Amino acid sequence: MEGILIMKNLLFSFLFMSLLSCEKNNSIQKYDTVGEALGTTYSIQFYAENEFDVEKALDSIFEDVNASMSTYRPNSDISKINQGDSTVVVDQNFRNVFKASEDIYQKSNGFFDPTVGSLVNAYGFGPGKQLKQLDSVHLDSVKRLVGFSKVRLTADNTIRKENQDIYLDFNAIAKGYTIDLIAEYLESKSVSNYLVELGGELRAKGENIDRQKSWAVGIDDPFQQEGERVLQAAIELKDRAMATSGNYRKHREDSITGQKYVHTINTKTGKAEKSNLLSASVLAKTCMYADGYATTFMAMGLERSQELLKKLEGVEAYLMYSDESGNLQVFATPGFQETVLE
Repeated sequence: MEGILIMKNLLFSFLFMSLLSCEKNNSIQKYDTVGEALGTTYSIQFYAENEFDVEKALDSIFEDVNASMSTYRPNSDISKINQGDSTVVVDQNFRNVFKASEDIYQKSNGFFDPTVGSLVNAYGFGPGKQLKQLDSVHLDSVKRLVGFSKVRLTADNTIRKENQDIYLDFNAIAKGYTIDLIAEYLESKSVSNYLVELGGELRAKGENIDRQKSWAVGIDDPFQQEGERVLQAAIELKDRAMATSGNYRKHREDSITGQKYVHTINTKTGKAEKSNLLSASVLAKTCMYADGYATTFMAMGLERSQELLKKLEGVEAYLMYSDESGNLQVFATPGFQETVLE
């Protein structure tokens, strides 16, 4: 009898736990939120048992990032630093992005450089004033303002620059970092299934419960026309981030060979060079690093990027380039290729 009672109790416990599990799963709801921030749009999908004020949290995250690193705000910390204020004590967000930028700068041998803005503007590739004359004398004067090694984060969390006119810009990495902040917030609310997208950069965890599959995301065809949405590939994104960089909408075509190319700035020489690398999509554990390396590979070009990828751990890439006949070609690391959906 005692054995039968034990079995009955175990069976009852199992059924009770199963019912609790079913009730728990049935209580999970899907939430979608969209909006505009950081000069672009965002879209967030997540599953949660309990509703919480995600909009308020997002507003706070976006405000903190803008107050720290927005070059469009004259009173942000980075704008004050760019204006020559050496007394600004930067916050944790600024420090996190600065240290990651320094890491990528060193590993890429300087091809990722948040001080390159002066050169970008000089060539007319950026929002700033283009130099009418860019001879060797003018180029040398601008090059003196480029080099992340000329900028230092001090022990008292202020920024020291070798030249007061050095211009810092974290736009190539701050968007990815913002996605990481959103992901961390969702996880603090016990959310284990989400997809965060901001300006085309992404971070995912868990799965799309409605479809009972991992999150699926697309990679744009670099030859698509303005206003089109043509996918080159779709991938399974799970428990990591993806960022894509490419100025292929501004690519030029050789009138003789038909090869497509873009101009990238070589931070070593200060000169704008032709590059046949049209797009770089990068997978990494955090979107900050995915974002930073996507920009890095565009600056390095195809061959240098392939060499760097051999040395990086936890970073996978899908690089699209134009061959000598103007046809689209793809280089994908084995780890990235594993995520591509048929």
